[in-house]
Amino acid sequence: MHEMDDEYQGNVGATGEDFSVEPAESRRPFRALLDIGLIRTTTGNRVFDALKGALDGGLDIPHSDKRFAGFSKDSKKLDAEVHRKYVYGGHVAAYMKTLMEDEPEKYQNHFSLYIKKGIQPDGVVAMYKKVHAAIRANLAAKTSEKKPPTKHKRYNLKKLTYEERKAKLIERLNALNAAGRVDDDENDEDDDWT
Repeated sequence: MHEMDDEYQGNVGATGEDFSVEPAESRRPFRALLDIGLIRTTTGNRVFDALKGALDGGLDIPHSDKRFAGFSKDSKKLDAEVHRKYVYGGHVAAYMKTLMEDEPEKYQNHFSLYIKKGIQPDGVVAMYKKVHAAIRANLAAKTSEKKPPTKHKRYNLKKLTYEERKAKLIERLNALNAAGRVDDDENDEDDDWT
C-alpha cells in the first residue's frame, strides 16, 4: 500500500531494548497513536507488549518506556534483559514450571493446548523465536478463509404482511367458530341424555 517496508525495516532482532524508528531522507515513517481505551495502564500490561511489537515492526508511535515490563522505578531505566524475557514468553515458561511442580491438575487445564502440541516449558522461548522469525520471513498479511454461515439464525419471528395477518386471523376465527359449534352439539347431546 505505502511500500515503506523496504525503507523502514524495524527492529530485526527483538532485544528488549526500546526501539524508535528514525526518519529517512525521502519520507517520514508511518505514524500511529496508541489508544488503549479503558484498559488499565499498569506496568507490564499486554497492551504495551502490542505497542512494543508495533514499534519493532517499524511504526512511529510516540511512547515512553516507563510501562514496559522490566522498567525499574528506582533506577528509572528499562532492564532490556527482563523485557526480552517477557517478549519471548519467559514468564509463561516460569509459570508453567511452577504449576507443573505445585499443581499438576491446574497445569493440565491451563496449558492443555501446549501439552497437545508437545510444547514443554523449556521450549516456549524457542517457539516464540520461531514465530518471530516466521513473521519476519513473510511480512504479507494473511486473510482468514472463513466460510459464511449457511443459514442465518433468526431469533425473532418473521414479520407478516397485512394479507398474511388477515388470513391468519380468519383462520383462527374459523377454528374458534368450529370449536364453538362442536361444544354446542355436545351440550345438546348431554341435554338429551337426562
